[in-house]
Amino acid sequence: MGHEGNRTVTLAQIQEHLDANKVTRIKLGVFDADGVLRGKYISMDKFRSAAEGGLGFCDVIFGWDLHDVLYENVDVTVTGWHTGYPDCHARIDLSTFRLIPWEPGTAFFLMDLYDAQGAPYAIAPRQVLQRVVQYAEAKAIRPFFAAEYEFWMFQETPNTVREKGYRNLKTLTPGMFGYSVLRASQNAPLVLDIIDLLGAFNIALEGFHTETGPGVYEAAIFVDHAVQAADKAALFKTAVKEIAARHNVLPTFMAKWNSELPGSSGHLHQSLWSHWPSENLFHDEKTGMSATMRHYIAGLLHNMQEFQVLYCPTVNSYKRTVPGTWAPVNATWGVDSRTCAIRAIPGSAKSTRVETRLTGADINPYLAMAASLAAGLDGIERRLELPAPAANAYAAKDAPPLARNLREATERFRASATARRWFGDAFVDHYAATREWEMRLAEKAVTDWELARYLEIL
Repeated sequence: MGHEGNRTVTLAQIQEHLDANKVTRIKLGVFDADGVLRGKYISMDKFRSAAEGGLGFCDVIFGWDLHDVLYENVDVTVTGWHTGYPDCHARIDLSTFRLIPWEPGTAFFLMDLYDAQGAPYAIAPRQVLQRVVQYAEAKAIRPFFAAEYEFWMFQETPNTVREKGYRNLKTLTPGMFGYSVLRASQNAPLVLDIIDLLGAFNIALEGFHTETGPGVYEAAIFVDHAVQAADKAALFKTAVKEIAARHNVLPTFMAKWNSELPGSSGHLHQSLWSHWPSENLFHDEKTGMSATMRHYIAGLLHNMQEFQVLYCPTVNSYKRTVPGTWAPVNATWGVDSRTCAIRAIPGSAKSTRVETRLTGADINPYLAMAASLAAGLDGIERRLELPAPAANAYAAKDAPPLARNLREATERFRASATARRWFGDAFVDHYAATREWEMRLAEKAVTDWELARYLEIL
């Protein structure tokens, strides 16, 4: 049994959909710490038994990195050789049912994981967000989010990028041409497939257009309740890659793939609503921004330095957050200012919202949304006061500076009492260790820049 909003979804109802659509196979998935979808196909018979009693799923997905290299530094209380990498107990969330339109006869479901005691798996990103949302719901607050991504596309395949050593890649289109009707039309088979197939996969887009740069697009996903919004934002990346592959195109969601070109954002729009009557708690008819909205933004700013690693999770993230690049460098807010880390958007009772602009396209959406929501709720609970807004954040010399690299951000996160309160010790320690692992690998790497800089001259 699953829950879609406040509506219970039963196995009998799902079976009707499966029969009506002649589904012959099921794909199941779980997102790891980096937001990468890990999963497998199962038979219809296996699905029916798993939907009722659950199934095992190997916890190694939290014991290795992006390239399946086992962590050597994670907390021994989680997983490792000492545990033998056992199965977690996985439960299928029936409310996440989707037909995969580019794989006829295939349905997809997300799973949640549980430990040996039956408790939600403390380090699973989807369940980290669920815990923060449950806290909000207990306070009669309904959080809503919408993600928008910038991502680049190349006329390449997984094989060709490796053969080229990830250099001299051919972008989908040439030149700088933002909001280009021409470029989108020239690639209409791909563009329309992305829009239409995502819609059929229950990830409807509110907007889709080219951004400034060769082969770069921006997609805005429709707003939804926080957990469902994170599901859509996380599935969007894999879905776009699968759809694009059928056109021999390879997308990237790196924060900064080329030092000479703009970075890729992953902005998060958010608002809080009451249960009944359903009202936007951020809106105020007289002032435009309610006291709740002001406290929420204050919480985002107050906790930004300690939560930054959840917004900027990779070594590469910090190549994007530099002055003059449309990406923030300090903990600032402004009314409709795109230089700030937080953009307040006062408007109608429906549209008033907050945008977190620090986040890049490389986020794990579950963790970035959990961080935004927890920070904002912390501000509301503590009634934090909002500092003066900034029109141009790059000129705000007194604003708290953000971390300039992954190590600094990770150290702040590991030491944060607020992070431990909202996300739990097990998650904070494990996630911090995974980021330290990324830094360890980066520090050993000899880059192209170093070779060009030093090899001949020194």
